[in-house]
Amino acid sequence: MEMIAFWIAAGGIGLVVLALFVLALIRARAEIASAAEYDLKVYRDQLAEIDRDLARGTLPPDEADRQRTEVSRRLLDADRARARGDTSASTRGIAVAVVLIAALIGGSYWAYLRLGAPGYPDLPLATRLAMSDELRANRAPQAQMEADAAANRPAPMEPEPEFAQLMEQLRAAVAERPDDARGLELLATNEARLGNLPAARVAQESLIRLKGDAATAEDHAALAELMIMAAGGLVSAEAEDQLTRALTLDPTNGTARYYYGLMAAQVGRFDRTFGLWEPLLREGPPDAPWIAPIRAQIADVAARAGVAYTPPPEATLPGPDADALTAAGEMTEADRQAMVEGMVAQLGQRLATEGGTVEEWARLISSLAVLNRRDEAQEIFAEALEKFQGFPAQQSFLREAALNAGLDPDPAP
Repeated sequence: MEMIAFWIAAGGIGLVVLALFVLALIRARAEIASAAEYDLKVYRDQLAEIDRDLARGTLPPDEADRQRTEVSRRLLDADRARARGDTSASTRGIAVAVVLIAALIGGSYWAYLRLGAPGYPDLPLATRLAMSDELRANRAPQAQMEADAAANRPAPMEPEPEFAQLMEQLRAAVAERPDDARGLELLATNEARLGNLPAARVAQESLIRLKGDAATAEDHAALAELMIMAAGGLVSAEAEDQLTRALTLDPTNGTARYYYGLMAAQVGRFDRTFGLWEPLLREGPPDAPWIAPIRAQIADVAARAGVAYTPPPEATLPGPDADALTAAGEMTEADRQAMVEGMVAQLGQRLATEGGTVEEWARLISSLAVLNRRDEAQEIFAEALEKFQGFPAQQSFLREAALNAGLDPDPAP
């Protein structure tokens, strides 16, 4: 019934608009004709005045002929303007205009039928918020999300025999000593690296229970991340609870802010998502693990939130300039090796004195390994782990770099 009323109203409005256009055209024609009639009267009076002046002798004959010719020309122009403005002569022009206007209105309706959502009523803001709250309240529990995601989850990777043996030893050690916080932390990290996400979640939950009130914001954020990954990217109510705890302990925690924004998007609150993601993207750092997914999605999030937004330019990590690369190509092998070692030394000195991003630390570790300075690379890796203590995502990035470099990813503290 509401849609019938809508189409009746829309059709009525279209007809009114069409009628207004036609009336405007007719009125314009009538005004042109009226103005032309006035001009004709004026020019006829001027011709009569010229004849009177000529008869009185106040106007020479040659000047009278010139003025009569000019006024007659204007009289003919005014008569042609009146003919153009005459309604009987302009029927065809009005008909063409009516067809064009009708086509414009009809095209608008066609575009709405193709691009719009006919049949769907408007959703007031209160209704949309209520729908979001209902969607949020009716989410599946974590266990069901994990079970649903298991069908599409790739099989856990097969580790190298040596690493597989170490994992079996680690699992056995944690089973024997369930109150070993370091063992639980290593188990959660390495199970996640192997793709055993439910097992990683269980280990992280045990770690948080063991720590109790001493559990940090990063501990809760890491658990939420594992739960979300195990659920195929969906944020359950249980994962949201861990994010809330993390943000309560540390409102600046980047991992928790990113995933809370993801949860808000999943229940249709893109305004909240934008409010959480925009500062994260602006604040950086550029190597933070949440920067790339935010940059890939924030334009769409902003549009859905009704915000006019242009993402900031993408930051680039420092590297050798074009001159350095050109010079390296012209060097001998020995000179090139010396230059590389010098650049590695400069990077190591800067990181030791000023610090740097996790990607720079990983680059230094990989470079030292390539230079066959593995002992030094292992020491730098252990130092980098200490630098990023309490940041599991960054530590996982460093461990992956260490594995790729052939180093021990879990050095003794």
